[in-house]
Amino acid sequence: MKSIKSIDLFAGCGGLTLGFEMAGISCIACNEFDKHACATLRANKPSWNLIEGDICSISFNKFNGEADIVTGGFPCQSFSSAGKRLGLEDARGTMFYQFARVVDEIRPKIAIGENVRGLLSHENGKTLEVMLSVLDSIGYRVVQPHLLKAVDYDVPQKRERLFIIAIRKDLDIEFTPPEKSSKKWTLQDALKSGDLFATDVLPSAGSNYPDSRKKVLNMVPPGGYWRDLPIDIQKSYMKACFHNKGGKTGIARRLSWDQPSLTLMCSPIQKQTERCHPDETRPLTIREYARIQTFPDDYTFCGSISSQYKQIGNAVPVNLAKAVGKSVVSALNMI
Repeated sequence: MKSIKSIDLFAGCGGLTLGFEMAGISCIACNEFDKHACATLRANKPSWNLIEGDICSISFNKFNGEADIVTGGFPCQSFSSAGKRLGLEDARGTMFYQFARVVDEIRPKIAIGENVRGLLSHENGKTLEVMLSVLDSIGYRVVQPHLLKAVDYDVPQKRERLFIIAIRKDLDIEFTPPEKSSKKWTLQDALKSGDLFATDVLPSAGSNYPDSRKKVLNMVPPGGYWRDLPIDIQKSYMKACFHNKGGKTGIARRLSWDQPSLTLMCSPIQKQTERCHPDETRPLTIREYARIQTFPDDYTFCGSISSQYKQIGNAVPVNLAKAVGKSVVSALNMI
């Protein structure tokens, strides 16, 4: 096994970096802007060489040739000139530009962009097309973007993440996506002692529902949502949305022990994305959120409760990151 080093941009609370570390990849630097996420990184991983601050004002030239991998979960933004063959300068003003700029400064063997499923259809696919064009212009060959389901990689959650794998053109590297796990873990596996975690989830702080919402959610069975309510309650709770066609299956949603969790969001109490505990009429707690994202129990989170929810909800599930990291390690060990 070769010694493989990475630099993580837009690191958040460290889900992707932690998973890569578990796969055998050493983080030599990471960058994050949010002060609470930075406090989380310092508290858990002081060895990661955190560079706190706005990426737009930070040069990474000193790391040229030092890292094998650069990763980044950049925010998805529109391109006014989408659809044309564009180079790096045309992406200015977007966080993707900063990701590509740093890749160009460091010149890693592999660059990995991570984002939400929506990037595939953003501006009818033109945004992704421009991103691939920019990476091509700085000398990187993009492997077909991979949409991976976290539930296929030992994560008890129905979450999808898009990975863009870009390989430096002077290298003969073949990347193979990670093999799917044969086991599908449920919410019970996440929160109770068993094969995934050795103990029941630890008690911790969390948000609360107002009494008016509790009265409604008390009527929802495990695995159910607003359509399981009496029709008069449906109408009063959903208001104008009651007459809209389509999904809205996240409203008044109670999770089920025997199914993976729905995708965790930045807040467990927003009406559109409610994630109610299967038995108790309350949102999931901080430690329950962390378990579902497969963070270890000794990984702590800093800042206010709302900030902790946001950090965990925005993170790449650790076990998914670990699976991708192992595939990257395999690819780099072939050269």
